[in-house]
Amino acid sequence: MSSLIDADEISHEAELVWLEKDVDQLDYVRQSLDRLPTRKAKPPYHRDGRMVGYAILGPEAKASRASGTFRRRVFWLLPHDRDSEPEGLYAKSAPAEAVDPRTLAPRVKGYKTERSEGGPPSRAMQELGIELPL
Repeated sequence: MSSLIDADEISHEAELVWLEKDVDQLDYVRQSLDRLPTRKAKPPYHRDGRMVGYAILGPEAKASRASGTFRRRVFWLLPHDRDSEPEGLYAKSAPAEAVDPRTLAPRVKGYKTERSEGGPPSRAMQELGIELPL
């Protein structure tokens, strides 16, 4: 999950691969750290929805001693996310693991923005002086 991703865990990223054109047009993508058998190959995808991108690790990345796998970021969307259902569950919010894809880069965790959260800040946020990213 985005808030649980530690900078050390993504410090060996060399590149982010996007599987869709115009990923910058998406309000948000979900990100997770998955245990994968390789540093570079396109990972298998076993969730509902679709994978929209993944990280490639540099040669200095070491596999886990216990499992022999690498922790790599995978970016994905579910069928009920805002890109597919603009007036649905996430019309004015975003899932916990969501980040604005425009804020992502290799070794950069990314963050939520007003756009990824579904629009301008609420009146309560404005009155408290809270601005995104949090």
